[in-house]
Amino acid sequence: MLEKPLIFVTNDDGIDSNGLYQLVKELRTIGEVIVVAPDHQQSAVGHMLTISKPLRFSKFFRNGEIFGFAVNGSPSDCVKLALSSILPRKPDILVSGINYGKNTSINILYSGTVAAATEGYLAGIPSIAISLSTYDINYDCKFPAILSRKIIQNLFFETKLKFKLLNVNIPAIPETQLKGIMITHCSNSYWNDKYEKRVDPFGREYYWFAGEYVSNSDDEGSDDWALKNGFVSITPISFNFTDFSLLNELKKIELKM
Repeated sequence: MLEKPLIFVTNDDGIDSNGLYQLVKELRTIGEVIVVAPDHQQSAVGHMLTISKPLRFSKFFRNGEIFGFAVNGSPSDCVKLALSSILPRKPDILVSGINYGKNTSINILYSGTVAAATEGYLAGIPSIAISLSTYDINYDCKFPAILSRKIIQNLFFETKLKFKLLNVNIPAIPETQLKGIMITHCSNSYWNDKYEKRVDPFGREYYWFAGEYVSNSDDEGSDDWALKNGFVSITPISFNFTDFSLLNELKKIELKM
């Protein structure tokens, strides 16, 4: 009997997220699923790692059954801990999501969802980050989960695409309004940073992030353009930290000590 593919699922919204729950229900129809996710909301933590306090994980139950393992750390912590200490073997694929809130353009640097998928990519595991373009945690994720399963089934199981890291963003619109799936590049959207100054009940000042996302949705073929126009966006992501053009220029300079 052939061994079922092992699908490792995580997120940054927390193990009790409905987006995660709906995704896991769908993925269990095509493989063995193991969930290791943060025990609380961890959005926008990026690649944060916990090094100054102990990490712990515990079984998380849903509907009277073990759903997965909850970790008192970041999404990156979850992936590293799972791969080293929880999973029975190296997973065939890692799926991070379904996240509430799109992760397009510059957001991929801040996103815990994408960070978790990136950790899988760095470990040599085909990884997919999946996000939904709404922050409404009551949004019904049933159809986005079905769509996510179909994308994974097609790319990984059927066409057997040799991908490393894919970033998927799904528009929060009715199924009947969805125009299709588009392969995209990252737009050059950005955050106009703003922090509101407030005062707590004890008279102490504090600041709350209230920045505005300036979306370049006119960049046709980009992730933000796709979402604005009713398409699912799939962007292949790669990381190379060396600026080779500057590297060559630096080599021409005689540096003195």
